[in-house]
Amino acid sequence: MMKFLRHGVAIAWLLILGILIAIALSVKLLHDTAELRFERDVNRMVFNDNLGLLDQLRAQAGVESDSVRRVLEAATPTANSPYIVISLADHRLWYKQRDSVLFTAPVATASGKELVAGGSGQHWRFETPRGRLVVQSKDSNPAWVPPDWHYVEQARSRGLGLVHLERGQSYAGYSVQGANVIEPNGQPAPPPKEGHELVANGNLIVPPFGTAQRRYLGTLGTRRLDLGDGYGIHGTDEPQSIGHSVSHGCVRMLNQDVEQLYPMVPVGTAVYIY
Repeated sequence: MMKFLRHGVAIAWLLILGILIAIALSVKLLHDTAELRFERDVNRMVFNDNLGLLDQLRAQAGVESDSVRRVLEAATPTANSPYIVISLADHRLWYKQRDSVLFTAPVATASGKELVAGGSGQHWRFETPRGRLVVQSKDSNPAWVPPDWHYVEQARSRGLGLVHLERGQSYAGYSVQGANVIEPNGQPAPPPKEGHELVANGNLIVPPFGTAQRRYLGTLGTRRLDLGDGYGIHGTDEPQSIGHSVSHGCVRMLNQDVEQLYPMVPVGTAVYIY
């Protein structure tokens, strides 16, 4: 009889433990669902500038996790401050103030493609960042200093090898003097143009940073709003790309559109990309 009772008590404790585990899992599921719902609502609020919804979310978030609270605080526009919204799916930018659209234009965004460098194993994924960014600076007639992936991409598309030209060294008669790459004829190499990089002995030559041959003019169009970490909203020398997912991460605009937007947007403006 005692053995039967002990067995029954053990089963009861196992049942209680199972119930407690089920409750804990349910609570976690509800918590995660609440966070996703709140982040979705914040994104909807930002897009529609619904300050009433923001107040509701802020009140509800008082009993939610710190991560949700941080999302809400980061996404809160100042009541009268204009801000930029960019839809990756719609390839469109809006400059808004409360419920008014001050400006809108089509844009190009990142391709989402991945590039892997054969020898070094480096890889890059070209995506436009989602979330909240801030206009950190503004440039007229900006120069583009291409990262290494540009030369990897160019060499691959043209069936060429790749050689990095270092200061103090020479390759096929090319060398570096001050801020210029010097050609075999002793003259500075011409200003770079995309698709017309320096080539010798079947290799595309990568100029070092700090040289004029690594500064491309016109590629970024006539204006740029710098968003930090190499990302920006800028013009383009490829107007046919607008409306498509083709960039390497930045948001492209037609030059006439970015020229219209540029004087309207102060440094510090919030940019919401979704």
